[in-house]
Amino acid sequence: MAKRLRGGYTTGACVAAGAKAAALYMQDSLTADVVEITALDGTRLMIPIKKIERLDDGRLPEGALPPVIRAEVVKDAGDDPDITNGTSVFVTLTLARSEDDLKAVPGVSVRHENILFEAGEGIGHATKPGLSLSVGEPAINPGPRQLVHNSLLEAFGSPRPCRVRIDIPAGRDLAKKTLNPVLGIEGGISIIGTTGVLRPMSEEAFKESLVPQIKVARAAGFDTQIFVPGKIGERIAASWGLPEAGMVQTSNFIGYMLEAAAEIGLKRILLFGHIGKLAKVAAGVFHTHNRVGDARLEVLAAYSGALGMPGEGIERILGAVTTEEALPVIGEYGLEKVYEVIAARASYRAERLIFNKVQVGTVLVTLQGELLGMDDRAREIGGDFGWNIK
Repeated sequence: MAKRLRGGYTTGACVAAGAKAAALYMQDSLTADVVEITALDGTRLMIPIKKIERLDDGRLPEGALPPVIRAEVVKDAGDDPDITNGTSVFVTLTLARSEDDLKAVPGVSVRHENILFEAGEGIGHATKPGLSLSVGEPAINPGPRQLVHNSLLEAFGSPRPCRVRIDIPAGRDLAKKTLNPVLGIEGGISIIGTTGVLRPMSEEAFKESLVPQIKVARAAGFDTQIFVPGKIGERIAASWGLPEAGMVQTSNFIGYMLEAAAEIGLKRILLFGHIGKLAKVAAGVFHTHNRVGDARLEVLAAYSGALGMPGEGIERILGAVTTEEALPVIGEYGLEKVYEVIAARASYRAERLIFNKVQVGTVLVTLQGELLGMDDRAREIGGDFGWNIK
């Protein structure tokens, strides 16, 4: 029987719990070991508070007057492979004296209702359109803002104008291991979470996390985008002069990302990547993880056979361990044309999946970046981008 995975809570929930703990301390000087908050989906979360303190005058944020309370909450992602698991989130709460205290500073703070959210150490800011944040805003998403607002309302009993500063000292380094740089979040991580509840990462959740790349690239003017399964395709595509701002990493979820692109309204897509991934698409396999769907060698064998490869060569391809091992066999028989055929078939299957709502071209390369083949649509798209084929 599969182990039941333990859930956790988001960075946004950490901020909300820290803010509520600070508000409770501000009113009665009682230190809470655990704070209960209500997630946006109605789930009640019990979140431990590691530390809470009143800052003395020598440590007050600029422009703040006592009381200023700071709480530390340690992120617990449960069994989810969240990069921020175990990270300390510091929340500093200050009551506002007047409307002037609630004025937002671009790139530093943003107002929501009667709360001014301030991005401290390790919190990024948006530099590209296409997200739920305006360009220049701190990367504190709408969901966490509302969650903090609700939690402070629970603590105070009525709306209280205040300032909430968020610091995650490890945020800048953690951000380098996320998609934030691709999405245009610079300077640190994002305070995210739609509800506050973090359930162990499902495949669906991971797929959804990839889609904003399409929206950001489209907002940057790219109605034609380059879809790469991973870093290999991205690196090679960039070396050919294709615009990185128009690239989208699909991971293994090529079909899902094609459907998302059609829904968003892209005009053309260039599938660009290693033949081991994209040959699967030619067979109609749109989830390309090898434990889910694999037809790489079968595709190479079938199409090589259709072009006249004898049985001995087909058997050698099917006996190979990797596509790279099979490529020399195709070369021995002078059947390099098969790569163009497979590329065209991949594009055909991709367009058929999304009911021809988006035009698709395909480029197949080796691990070393050698061009194997492409179809006519790929040539058209690449030419429009002014690529420099290696």
